[in-house]
Amino acid sequence: MEQCDFIIIGAGLSGINAAYRLKTQLPDCSYTILEARHEIGGTWSFFKFPGIRSDSDLTLFGFPWRPWLHDADMAGAHLIKEYIEDAARAEGIDKKIQLKHQVTGISWSSAEQLWTVAVSADGIAKEFKARFLIASSGYYNYASPLKTVIPGIENFKGTVAHPQFWPEDLDYANKKVIIIGSGATAITMVPAMVKKAGHVTMLQRSPSYVLSLPLSDPAGKWIRNIFPERIAHSLNWWRCFIVEHLFVFFCVTFPNLARKFIVNEMKKELPPDIDADVHFNPKYDPFDQRLGLCPDGDFFKALRRDNCDIVTDHIETVTADGILTRSGKKLDADIIVTATGLHVHLLGGITPIVDGRPVDVGSCYSWRGTMVTGVPNAGAIMGYTVTSWTLGADSCIKLVIKLWKHMQKIGATSVMPVNAQSDLASSRPVVEHSSTYFVMAQGRLPRITGTSPWYGRTNTIYDHIKLWFGSVTKGLEYTYASKKND
Repeated sequence: MEQCDFIIIGAGLSGINAAYRLKTQLPDCSYTILEARHEIGGTWSFFKFPGIRSDSDLTLFGFPWRPWLHDADMAGAHLIKEYIEDAARAEGIDKKIQLKHQVTGISWSSAEQLWTVAVSADGIAKEFKARFLIASSGYYNYASPLKTVIPGIENFKGTVAHPQFWPEDLDYANKKVIIIGSGATAITMVPAMVKKAGHVTMLQRSPSYVLSLPLSDPAGKWIRNIFPERIAHSLNWWRCFIVEHLFVFFCVTFPNLARKFIVNEMKKELPPDIDADVHFNPKYDPFDQRLGLCPDGDFFKALRRDNCDIVTDHIETVTADGILTRSGKKLDADIIVTATGLHVHLLGGITPIVDGRPVDVGSCYSWRGTMVTGVPNAGAIMGYTVTSWTLGADSCIKLVIKLWKHMQKIGATSVMPVNAQSDLASSRPVVEHSSTYFVMAQGRLPRITGTSPWYGRTNTIYDHIKLWFGSVTKGLEYTYASKKND
């Protein structure tokens, strides 16, 4: 049975970044990465739908320690996957990855002060032991999407496709396509599919904010052309960081002003026959949900084409050849794409077993957005859901490393968050977005009070202030080597 200090679950952006931080900051520690799939890359390897790309600037979305060298700042999945693979190879992290190792169970033994990780290794049962678990498998279920009730969908005689399980042989050339959804996936798919499809309709229940950004930022390109690679990366990173956080601060502090600005920007991009007050006037404030970004306005350019339109309405029922909306409009379709969201869960959906007892994560509290009450020596690496994901994932692994160093310093073998004052009735969900798929996942995610240390992912400035100056004892219970067998 293989045993190491750390087991990282997942070899996507977060997992490779976690491995790099362990390698560089804890060089004497041993670790392995267990990846369920046949290749690394996470989301950027898994999703295959048309147009799949990032909706964040890769300068910030990429690794802080490895420059993004492509001109495209919002790049396609294949480039991001190559970037992750190159980074893992260059740092020797690829040699620590065990592919086709699906984690099926995790159990903690206080007597051993170890985790036992059950794995299906390409169909063969195996076990690993580790002192600390790092869950870097993201926040959604790879095997199952969000279950959404679409009335009459069973009546449709055409093809129903979900972006999470896109059929490789699906030919949509000259076909009538309806994309149900208004989030990042729909905004990405529309401009990609409209180039070949006969007609594309984006059917949304409610509008979203969509902003156009340059595919290749002129300022970033200029900096890369002038300065050496490392200096250029540092300058660009800080430039993008400051711009992003100033914009988010503006939107959150002055929501009415931000709404007016974003809606006006959308109106400039839209064709005159699309009513922005109907289709691009969200009910929520900016950043209550993730802001949709499109490179060089490709989404708005798609809406200017004769074979593309947008409908804001509710579905009355799906018919054999299309969709009937609540307002009585009939939308014809050969293909219906259900871009309706992800099934959100934590720890890969696996219930942790602590000393023989299952822990319901949904009734636990989040300790500084990284650990949960009642679960020792385990960190869930989560990024930010409204700004660049990787910034949050990086602050998580740095916090885990700080805890580990403190454990070594005081001679502790485990650390576990404990909230003796817990009152679930007055708590809030760890992710307070109004997006449907997060609302539906509230029972599966830990809770917060909003006061330190019981909070979730906030922003990287706050998280790093807490990282540098925050307590590593408040809300935590340590077990010491001399007491582990008491």
